[in-house]
Amino acid sequence: MASMIIEVPEELKSVGEAMREMLSALEAQKALQRTGRCSYSAFERQLEQRSAAIERASHAVALAALDVDAAAVEINGVKHVCVFRGPTTFQTRAGEVEVTRSLFRPAGARGGASVDLVAMRAGAVDGTWLPEAAQAMAFLVQQVPAREAVDTARELGRLPFAKASFERVAQAVGKAYAQQEKQIDEALIEAFTVPAELASVSVALDRVSIPVEEPRPKPVGRPRKDAPKNPIARVYRMAYCGTVTLHDAEGRALHTIRYGCMPDSDPDEIVNGMAGDVLALRAAKSELRVALLSDGAPEMHRRLDAAFEGAEFGVVTRLIDFWHLVEKLAAAAAVMATAEQAAALIARWKILLLNRSSARESILAELRDSSKEHIRVGDTQPVHAAITYLENNAQRMDFAAARRQCLPIGSGAVEATCKSLVTVRMKRSGCRWKQPSADRLIRLRALALSDRWDEAMKLTLHAPAVQVKEMRAA
Repeated sequence: MASMIIEVPEELKSVGEAMREMLSALEAQKALQRTGRCSYSAFERQLEQRSAAIERASHAVALAALDVDAAAVEINGVKHVCVFRGPTTFQTRAGEVEVTRSLFRPAGARGGASVDLVAMRAGAVDGTWLPEAAQAMAFLVQQVPAREAVDTARELGRLPFAKASFERVAQAVGKAYAQQEKQIDEALIEAFTVPAELASVSVALDRVSIPVEEPRPKPVGRPRKDAPKNPIARVYRMAYCGTVTLHDAEGRALHTIRYGCMPDSDPDEIVNGMAGDVLALRAAKSELRVALLSDGAPEMHRRLDAAFEGAEFGVVTRLIDFWHLVEKLAAAAAVMATAEQAAALIARWKILLLNRSSARESILAELRDSSKEHIRVGDTQPVHAAITYLENNAQRMDFAAARRQCLPIGSGAVEATCKSLVTVRMKRSGCRWKQPSADRLIRLRALALSDRWDEAMKLTLHAPAVQVKEMRAA
């Protein structure tokens, strides 16, 4: 039988040994197959373990090559002296790797943070997590809770780390993104390939409740013996979601960029980010039409209007969501007529709204002439509510004109984003969130749901340029 001899340099000996163990396992599997007593599932797991061993050995060699064993070095032109040399553990997708490296400190400085050249050159997150491992862990945690992320990783035979590690690393990646979010988002939209069929863009803003952990006032007087030292309350606050949706000439959605932030963050930041996206798209297609959509809440109108002022946006069409209006009118119709008549009435109103720019005035007159404005249904006055809605949003209801331009008239993209971005991940039974950690997670999840994850992580976890020169003793 033909054989192959591979010469391995001394510094790659550990990699060669791991490869030899892999080959030995393969030979053993072949022998078992001949006897008919093999379990291929067990062999797959063994193959994963041997492959991970080769990967770890390769990381150990590559990381060691980033180290400088010297008493003094210049790092980006600044003299540093070695203050410690010893082993440390780096975490990879395949598990932990131990590497001996030096720590340096600026010459003449006392105290302060030391420089780990290996971590710096590798772009390690939080000091020891290699970027690909950190990116994968953060991706899993933005999808599911850390406990489920651990189970997923175990089933895949990768990332053999504990729940606390997944949580800590995801937060570290989220913090790194948040620190340079504006620059990264600008780079992402500049690099975005504008679809040839792009004709219009819609921008929408909405809110969604989220469970938040807040301090609870301690009762007056001496606390009970078993009273918590720091009592907390689980309350619901309103987080913000925003979308920039690209449409073709027929109004069909091509792609959606999603944004989100927690209640204590500034929603104007994400609105301004969406405005920046639209300007970048209009720079590529100056004839691009723009539509602003919301559910009729004055706050949403105010924030969108403030961000989209200026001639650079072209002619901006401002609309409320068509289906929010239909919901209001359906409740009023149920008061004004029988069930069968109400169905016909709302159908007629929908046709009017979709085809006549004057539909709002006609429907408003019908509501006022019905003499049902003050009839109550429980705690509500449906006809009065519909009249108020039509009056308050008078300038945002020309759906017929929008349809003639093939602009979207519904805010379904942002409604769906509220569910996928926040509800699905952040409102599981019994959960509660603190502001900073939840805000980072929402922003990471928005990247993933916008199909921007890989590009954003390349920018977020990009290792800084480091020039190192060994200084020899005089």
